[in-house]
Amino acid sequence: MGRTLYLECNSGISGDMTVGALLDLGADKQYLSEVLSTINAEGFKIAYSRVKRAGLDCMDFDVILDDEHDGHDHDMDYLYGHLHEEHHEHEHHYEHHHEHRGMKEINQIIDSAALTDRAREIAKRIFNVLAEAESKAHGVPVEQVHFHEVGAIDSIVDIISIAVCMDNLDITEVIVPKLYEGQGTVRCQHGILPVPVPAVTNIVSEYKIGLEILDINGELVTPTGAATVAALRTSDTLPKEFVIEKVGMGSGKRDYGLAGFLRAMIIK
Repeated sequence: MGRTLYLECNSGISGDMTVGALLDLGADKQYLSEVLSTINAEGFKIAYSRVKRAGLDCMDFDVILDDEHDGHDHDMDYLYGHLHEEHHEHEHHYEHHHEHRGMKEINQIIDSAALTDRAREIAKRIFNVLAEAESKAHGVPVEQVHFHEVGAIDSIVDIISIAVCMDNLDITEVIVPKLYEGQGTVRCQHGILPVPVPAVTNIVSEYKIGLEILDINGELVTPTGAATVAALRTSDTLPKEFVIEKVGMGSGKRDYGLAGFLRAMIIK
């Protein structure tokens, strides 16, 4: 019959937060690991852990790249840009490895993994939302979009993991009333950009997603997070009365003074 998921995005949303919340809801961790082992790409490993956010127990899902020795969140370079300056040669090699990964290559990776048909369709749907947003931002056709943050293997793993967990939990309806975003600027591959970044603004505009700007300097909604909501949301309105069957908490990796987790609920 399918289940209904309610995502409460008060601290924003990213790919790893979403995976953590879905795992905490009961998605099969062992099955996810088995599927991820079939991805036709090298240079990463997965870590699962329990962490405290605002004193509350949360699931942390982490994609660790072989060339990241300090364990920082993969979005921190996107946010702060300091690695481009301090480790130029290392980052140059990393970017060269990923700079030609477009939708054709990403679809090949998704097609080669041991996904169910439904999980494969979900993963491609999320990436298509991202590709369209980046296409609009850069003024190039979708087939010419080459991802940096999104095309990096960690984000591919995040999106495939979201698709696997959604399918595994048999979630067919997704309610997201609105997104909460910070302000200020972030540094990315193309320079200093305002928050929300162009890909996020394009997504929330195209899919009519409500956005509340908080008095927080920082990026709370990543392009992957926004694309996930756009691709999966079936409603922006909670029923007046519902029963919460289970709650899942997915940890974020940035400290903005907020709760720092994505709360997901199976409701009926």
